[in-house]
Amino acid sequence: MNDDTRAPHFLLVHGAWHGSWCWRELQDHLTQRGWTSHTVDLPSVVSEGADGKLPGLMDDARVVREVIDAAEAPLVVVGHSYGGAPVTQAAVGAANVAHIVYVSGFALDVGESLMTCFGGDQPDLSTVEGVVPVRENPETTLYNDVADDKRDAALARLLPQSALSFAEPVSRAAWKTVPSSYVFCDDDQSLPPAYQEPFAQRTGTTYHLPSGHTPLLSMPDKLADLLVGIARSSW
Repeated sequence: MNDDTRAPHFLLVHGAWHGSWCWRELQDHLTQRGWTSHTVDLPSVVSEGADGKLPGLMDDARVVREVIDAAEAPLVVVGHSYGGAPVTQAAVGAANVAHIVYVSGFALDVGESLMTCFGGDQPDLSTVEGVVPVRENPETTLYNDVADDKRDAALARLLPQSALSFAEPVSRAAWKTVPSSYVFCDDDQSLPPAYQEPFAQRTGTTYHLPSGHTPLLSMPDKLADLLVGIARSSW
C-alpha cells in the first residue's frame, strides 16, 4: 500500500472516441495497489449526429487544466493516444504536475496538430466543422489484443470525435519543462512504433509494453505496474 498522503495521484486522460469509462479496469488495479486516480471526459468526444462547430483541442486542454488545478495532491498525468495532445497543452506551468506519461500518445510540439505532425497540411481553423468518425476496423486498429467480451463492450461505447480536435495545433508543450516518459505499445496497429518514436524522443525516459494500441484494456495489470513504478520515481 501507498501510505504517503503526499504521494502523487494519477490523472488519466483518454484518447479519441473514448471516455473516462475506458480507464475503469486500470483504476481498479491502481486502487488495489494503494494509489488514487482521477479521470476526465473530453468535450471533443461528441454525440452521434453532432455537427457544426464543435469543441476542439483547446476545449479539451481547458477541462484537463481545471482538473489539474483542483487536485489536492501532486499529479502524474497520463495521456493515452490523442489524450497526449491536450495534456501537452494543459500541463504547462502547473506546479502540481510531477510527471507526464504518454501511452502511445501524441507529444506534440508547438504549432503541431494531429493533422500536421506527420506532414499533413494545416487547415484554416475557421472552416473546420463536424466530426472524425471512429476509425476503420477499430476491432483490429484499436483492440487487436483485447479479449472479445471487453472489445465488444468498448466498441459499443465509441463516439465521434470533433474534427477541430485533430486540426487545432498546440501553442505550448509541457514535455519541454515537465519530466516526461513515453510508453511504447509495441504491437500497436493504430499508431505503430515507428510513428511513436518521434514523440518518444521528446521525453526523458521510454518504456515498452507488448500490447496493441489500448493496453488499458488489454493488459491493465501490466500498465498499472508500469505507472506505479514511474510514479514512485517521480516523488
